[in-house]
Amino acid sequence: MLFAYTMENTSLTRLPEGASLEEAHWVDLYRPQPEQVARVKALGFEVPTLADMEEIEISNRFYRAGKVDVLTVSLPGLDPDKHRTFGPVACLLGPDRLVTVRYHAPRPFETLAGHVEGSNAGCKTVSHLFLTLMEEIVARMADLLETVGRELDDSAAKLFDDKGVWGDGLEVMLRDVGRAGEMLAKYRQCLLTLERALSTFGVTHDAKDLRSYTKATGRDIQALLVHADFLSGRIAHLTDVILGMVTLEQGITGRIVSVVAVIFLPPTLVASVYGMNFEYLPGLHSDYGWVIATGLMALSALGTLLFFRWKGWL
Repeated sequence: MLFAYTMENTSLTRLPEGASLEEAHWVDLYRPQPEQVARVKALGFEVPTLADMEEIEISNRFYRAGKVDVLTVSLPGLDPDKHRTFGPVACLLGPDRLVTVRYHAPRPFETLAGHVEGSNAGCKTVSHLFLTLMEEIVARMADLLETVGRELDDSAAKLFDDKGVWGDGLEVMLRDVGRAGEMLAKYRQCLLTLERALSTFGVTHDAKDLRSYTKATGRDIQALLVHADFLSGRIAHLTDVILGMVTLEQGITGRIVSVVAVIFLPPTLVASVYGMNFEYLPGLHSDYGWVIATGLMALSALGTLLFFRWKGWL
């Protein structure tokens, strides 16, 4: 799909489908088809493939091709089946046009046109538009980190509640906290790619009217990285507490099983004695011998149980 926008004063206006791309200041390619790639190539932009964008080498993610700066970042978004995923997004920044290439759907690309008027950098030039896009992405990353923080708050409230969480609830909570940790690690990776892209942009576009916006967005990214580190520490703490409670629960279960086994040892001894093939045993030839044996077993079990209760072991 191809979405084209033109800058008018302080706003972005979407061009109708089939309009000439010569009028567009921002061309957004989503899972582009060959004919759409050809249209953008006619403007002087070499559209990278998904395989090119997935390369992790710095030289393949941040480079200059003629007059076009290619900045590739990793962003969270949705795949065509509406499942959460992470993928690369290439920003091709030319002298008078911005081209973005993506194969998934990060939310900032859908909200940018409606938020550009209230942004700091605005869209006076293509460079300002790129900084506005970075600002929108950073704001989205802040929302995602806040979501992780709220999930951890909920887990901590349940975990440290007076009633606590036991049994299968601990397994579910451990899985939820682990999932939050995995998402946080990916968000942090995205922030690092954004920081690198912004640094590269600052070197090649060091105009005075852009410098303040670049530094402001860079400070926001640094603040989010610090917050991500804080959340990572919380995840490690909650994981340790959950595993400690699992160990405690296993210990309690093992203690109960051990106590129950010991309670039945004296009755087993009595039954073993009365099962011996001796001629003379107390009550052996009595009509009430089974009552005597059963009573001894019950009394021995009860005595053991009361002893454990007195010691506080049960």
